[in-house]
Amino acid sequence: MLTIYLIRHCETTGQAPDAPLTPRGEEQAQRLCMQLLELPITHLISSPYRRALDSIQPLATALKLSVAQEEDLKERRLSAVPLDDWQDHLRRTFSDPDYTCPGGESSRIATKRITRVVEEALQQHDGSILVTHGNLLSLYLHSIDPTFGFEESLQLKNPDIFKVTQVDDVISFQRIDLH
Repeated sequence: MLTIYLIRHCETTGQAPDAPLTPRGEEQAQRLCMQLLELPITHLISSPYRRALDSIQPLATALKLSVAQEEDLKERRLSAVPLDDWQDHLRRTFSDPDYTCPGGESSRIATKRITRVVEEALQQHDGSILVTHGNLLSLYLHSIDPTFGFEESLQLKNPDIFKVTQVDDVISFQRIDLH
């Protein structure tokens, strides 16, 4: 059995790539570190966005591991222009993977990005931590289990942890509660 952990970043001050964690997010990162220290971690791979990197840095420091930045773990761009009804568009992307808002990225393309990273991590780095963002994480989980859809994506927390396992060719996941 191969295992990796997908983490949604801690609470942040905003959506920009350089947005830092809030003070609460910094506390969450410390608690996340303490919980993840209980796991056999071998590699740390993160979105290049600051909130993702800052979420895993306490663990990297504790384990004396470097954090590899992976462009394909960056958040999915829903649209290049602000959308007043963005949740309606986001909901549609779960039922129509090729639906694309102006200047945005389809669910199909975004899912291919994260799937490639997850598959490589499973094959090369059993025990990896991958830090990413809510929508991209939701799309990946939806690709494994279509019952994990738009409504479930709204229930994601900052941070959130999912254990992803591969047995033979079957990939599954389970949420791990933070304590």
